Amino acid sequence: MKIPFALTLAALALTAAPVIADDRPEHYKGEPSATLEEAFANLAEYNTRLRAILDKGEVQGDDFNEVHRLTYTLENALGRIEDELEELEDDLEEIHQASEKGDSERIGNYGPRYFERADQLLNAAGN
Repeated sequence: MKIPFALTLAALALTAAPVIADDRPEHYKGEPSATLEEAFANLAEYNTRLRAILDKGEVQGDDFNEVHRLTYTLENALGRIEDELEELEDDLEEIHQASEKGDSERIGNYGPRYFERADQLLNAAGN
């Protein structure tokens, strides 16, 4: 009885999967970025750490694990900043659409929200 080649490959892949999964570095959660200010602080601090490793030249040895670990906090920070930017963009779009329709009440509702978010973003960014 001949075993089809594709079936043999699939069986090999399934038996190799546990070995591959075990070789992955431990995964970290990273530092949270609960506020926009915290996100910018984490971005600044962890960028400095990452830059120090990358500026040494070729990444080697334990540096891979450290880079991997640092990126989790950076991803959390960027995710928080992205969420805030999306909310800011949504508020501005409401103002934009209201201006097209001459809806001053809607502009009055979304204007303060927009400026509150924009001011938080600018303050957290150091402006």
